[in-house]
Amino acid sequence: MKKVLAKPSRRDFLAKSATGATAFTIVPRHVLGAPEVPPSEKLGGALIGCGGRGPGTYGQMCKGLDVELVGACDVDIRKAQNFANRNKGKAKAYQDFRKLLERDDLDVVAIATPPHWHASISIAAAEAGKDVLCEKPMTRFIAEGRAVVNTFKRYDRVFQIGTFGRFGRSKDRGSIEKHKIMASGLLKNCQAVRMKKGGLKVRQWSGRPGIPPQTIPDELDWDLYCGPSPWKPYESRRTGGTHRGYWDYEGGGMCDMGQHHFDPEQWTYAKDYTSAVEITPFAPPSHPEVTGMWAWVELKYADGFRFVMESGEWGPKYDRAPIRDVSMNDLSPEDQEKVKAMPDPEPLLSFGEAVKQRKKAGGHAEAAHRAACILHLANLAIRLGRKLNYDPDKEVFVNDDEANRFLHPPMSAPWRL
Repeated sequence: MKKVLAKPSRRDFLAKSATGATAFTIVPRHVLGAPEVPPSEKLGGALIGCGGRGPGTYGQMCKGLDVELVGACDVDIRKAQNFANRNKGKAKAYQDFRKLLERDDLDVVAIATPPHWHASISIAAAEAGKDVLCEKPMTRFIAEGRAVVNTFKRYDRVFQIGTFGRFGRSKDRGSIEKHKIMASGLLKNCQAVRMKKGGLKVRQWSGRPGIPPQTIPDELDWDLYCGPSPWKPYESRRTGGTHRGYWDYEGGGMCDMGQHHFDPEQWTYAKDYTSAVEITPFAPPSHPEVTGMWAWVELKYADGFRFVMESGEWGPKYDRAPIRDVSMNDLSPEDQEKVKAMPDPEPLLSFGEAVKQRKKAGGHAEAAHRAACILHLANLAIRLGRKLNYDPDKEVFVNDDEANRFLHPPMSAPWRL
């Protein structure tokens, strides 16, 4: 089946990169001469990905803002039209997000597609001068996350990931104390092990290999659905919630629920700007196409701190280290006083507050990327069936060509980072 190619537009003057490859860059409207919309005025909003999570994601984006729906987009045009009908006569339905992002009256975008589209659409939205609230998990693979971080920094746009647990942690005195202990750098050989048991829907979102191809529904642009992921024959389980069981689009229950669980933990233990250095799994051999069962994964950081996730749905319990939390008792009396003297961390801004103030949101791109890395590193250890060593600064595996191939797998043309 023929692939969907990008359609030329008035922005084709940016379409050639230094290598001669085609680039799909949309210029922010202020570059084209149109003014920025003041945050006190009504904003134009749109939803990209109008399935089950879409309406909720759009609602979260609108909190604290005066937003009017101007567009809705989905590769299933009926879903897009149904959502656009919420503002009948004023909102337009689209099947291709690139056409939607060309609108000059669009300011804020909610993205609720499957994760294999999160990075490409987020990047295109930032390039077009839009602020973004994106569903979790942030990305499908690690290099996508860094590309999103760099793009939102370059274009000075607001990004917020669609998980909000960290906001409560940032107001809890116990969590603030732990954050300050870990951020101080005074705890040199941390023995804390933070355990997450269950709640990851591992069996529910395990994939089913070998399902024969089916007829593509008339309302679905299947080529565009596959997008940057490998093109595969259509079968219905690759769409809807069951898409989570395919490595092409997500990463099983780990990626479905993991960012909810670990995003607030990551803030509490001051890991928003780093990643684990050792990842150890206990799992059966993994299928190359679909997700499956696993017992536990341990992620150890350079300071000794460990995140552990235990599925509770297969295999033995985690037994490599006793479960214990960090506390002031881990520090000398002198260091305790230093921590107490540290100022509390800055309050985290909601998406709406960040848009109005033109400041970084609480679940900003770097923090969201590092939270997604927890899930991707764990899944890669499960897929490869062995311990991995990772450099969190260079964002590569150490002397491991096999693992490094998963950091930025090939993307289907014409899509690229």
